[in-house]
Amino acid sequence: MAARPLVARQPNERLQALIQEAGCSNAGLARRVNLCGAEHGLDLRYDKTSVARWLRGQQPRGRAPAVIAEALGRKLGRSVTIDEIGMANGKNLASGVGLMFAPTVLGAIEQVCELWRSDVGRRDFLNGSAVAASALVEPSRDWLISTSDAQVARTAGPRVGDSDVAAVRAMTRALVDLDHQYGSGQVRPVVVHYLNSVVSGLLAGSYPETVGRELFAASARLTELAGYMAVDTGQPGLAQRYYIQALRLSQAAGDRGYGGYVLAASMSHLAAQLGNPREIAQLARAAQEGTRDRVPPRVEAMFYAAEARGHALLGDARRTQEVAGRAVEAMERATGQEDADDNPDWIEHFDEAYLADELAHCYRDLGQAEASARYARQALAGHPESRARRRAIGYVLLATAHVQQREIEQACHTGLQAVELLSTLRSNRGAEYLEDLQERLGPFREEAVVREFGARLELQAA
Repeated sequence: MAARPLVARQPNERLQALIQEAGCSNAGLARRVNLCGAEHGLDLRYDKTSVARWLRGQQPRGRAPAVIAEALGRKLGRSVTIDEIGMANGKNLASGVGLMFAPTVLGAIEQVCELWRSDVGRRDFLNGSAVAASALVEPSRDWLISTSDAQVARTAGPRVGDSDVAAVRAMTRALVDLDHQYGSGQVRPVVVHYLNSVVSGLLAGSYPETVGRELFAASARLTELAGYMAVDTGQPGLAQRYYIQALRLSQAAGDRGYGGYVLAASMSHLAAQLGNPREIAQLARAAQEGTRDRVPPRVEAMFYAAEARGHALLGDARRTQEVAGRAVEAMERATGQEDADDNPDWIEHFDEAYLADELAHCYRDLGQAEASARYARQALAGHPESRARRRAIGYVLLATAHVQQREIEQACHTGLQAVELLSTLRSNRGAEYLEDLQERLGPFREEAVVREFGARLELQAA
């Protein structure tokens, strides 16, 4: 293949350092690259002279840089990106890390590992990065029209087995429990370090097809959790990147249902938080279309509830009522007909209480306080004590309904129950809900009970 020079033809010191770390000769690296390329259907004929040119600053075209990175990664026993080998050539600029729905499995591994590495390194571009609505909708289109990857098995690197996948799943369950109890501020650093130090090594390992699919599924679940935690710690731009990569990993896993979940439960809720109601409905409908006749009723209920949130924010009461009715009907089918084994583990939490929570949001946004209060009470009655953050949000929803009904004393009393719960958590989402409640109490700021509520909030924030 023809080569193109890097800017100013500077020596590629990054590649040199990795070759030395791997203990490779130039000829040895060339041989590994050719073999790796053959696995991807490429007829590469590099030799030691080719590697010498790369070290002087030339860069091969097309897919070769990714193959070089994979070959070195196999030798090192970890994931290596084209940025690390000095061959990004503008394609892997920091601003774009994690925003692409990669067309290949190799590209998906490279994208997500670079995101984890950048997050652990706390690179400045990740802090406070803004969300682009198009970068939420466009990956959903890619997912919708794509088929599952034909092959994900790998034959080089440390061997990965069922027990490794089981360990990732067990770690995820433990982290979810900790997050529910203490909030993401306490837990998210652990999640990201685990992804970067353990899961990235597994993805770069050797595994047969069945284990590989399960590994990608487990990785998608934990990546989505890291995105959710980014939302809860006030980093929506970072959350967007994690959600896109979780969607891509679910595609490699061949799990359309979980891909729909990422769209409807993760991306659409992020759009809701950012006030993009049309995108909420679009993402939820993409989830429905992409999983038609492939998911159990409980999952359908969640997808419909997500769509209803979008219609409510648009002020479309008729459409909200229609879609919310479908969600309720699907949940009734779920509770009346399903066997516990019918549901994947990622939807087990979405029960009648969670659905009521979603509907309380819908009717709050439509200004229908009585219905919102009714569903908020149902949610609070169903959420166990272990769902501390969700219970706090339920109290805020109920307090908001009281404000809409001009029951100010009751609103403040209920709001203080949320304040008490959130004092035990580190949750930016919870704080945002309380701020919204305080704004709604603004017209009544002269009342003593409202002043007392405001003072309590200031004391907690101090």
